[in-house]
Amino acid sequence: MRIKYFLWVMIPLLYSCSDQDDEYINVPLDFKVPSNFPALTYDITANPPTVKGFELGKKLFYDGRLASDGIVSCGFCHIQENAFTHHGHTVSHGVGDALGTRNAPPIQNLAYQATFMYDGVTNHLDLQPIIPLTSDIEMNGNLNTILEMMKGDKTYRTLFGQAFTNGAITTENMLKALSQFMVMVTSSNSRFDKYRRNETGGTLTADELAGYALFNSKCASCHATDLMTDDSFRNNGLAVNPKVNDVGRYKVTELVSDYYKFKVQSLRNVEVSAPYMHDGRFGTLEAVLDHYASGIEASATLDPILRQNGKLGIQLSEMDKKQIIAFLKTLTDHQFLTDKRFSEF
Repeated sequence: MRIKYFLWVMIPLLYSCSDQDDEYINVPLDFKVPSNFPALTYDITANPPTVKGFELGKKLFYDGRLASDGIVSCGFCHIQENAFTHHGHTVSHGVGDALGTRNAPPIQNLAYQATFMYDGVTNHLDLQPIIPLTSDIEMNGNLNTILEMMKGDKTYRTLFGQAFTNGAITTENMLKALSQFMVMVTSSNSRFDKYRRNETGGTLTADELAGYALFNSKCASCHATDLMTDDSFRNNGLAVNPKVNDVGRYKVTELVSDYYKFKVQSLRNVEVSAPYMHDGRFGTLEAVLDHYASGIEASATLDPILRQNGKLGIQLSEMDKKQIIAFLKTLTDHQFLTDKRFSEF
């Protein structure tokens, strides 16, 4: 039976009589699924999170020394108060102010996903960090240089020794620690969650409830379950930017049917994670809904949901848009956005 809410148990740390670092007994973290969430998708048993693995992963996540300029950490582009997105940036900035072609996706509820990144280029969280770490327009890191840095840092030597049985400072263990941190970053305590679980603080207004009903009838085919995504790849009718021509999922599969398809993003914390879409082209939720109502571009791979009975888009009145946005704001999880477990300091 699933528990009623997400609870992360930090079991007391255990030490031997000598109280030395090398005598530390690592403790598993208890990952429990909220009662209104579906079952886990990602296999966390292959790299089970532990207290020290998580602590090490968090330190790595916020350490700018992993980048060639000593500044651009993972947390530089994934800011907690904005659901771990690069709020306000159309596309993310890397070392030397280099610009990518995509907006930084949120980091939340990754344990319920099967693939990662907008195009699903990886299905393994233990490997995903290599992409930004080594990209010359993101962190531009050199793995050998990173290893040398960590081996010369007493805190890293201690944490690796506590987090892993072999205690080795290796690329594999570094990536596993980052994965343990990211997989534990869970958002499940918005007002909407409390409404769904019939908990205190879960009251929705008339407009919010009306928006939820509209959302279920017009949006939930793609933004499914209380995770607010079906984890699929779809072409949602965005006009193609000819200067970039980002082909989306096709870049990974090379299937013609995957042209211009991108991963359906969760709408959790969407109020604080602007701009929107894979290239950050929309700055407001109003602009997003305007796109679905009247901005859909026809193409060979356009999702059929957006082309029905010879008409493009989703029929939305101005009141519909207002009420849907009111509902979307109930998905903001203030506890998650300020949770010290996930913060740098």
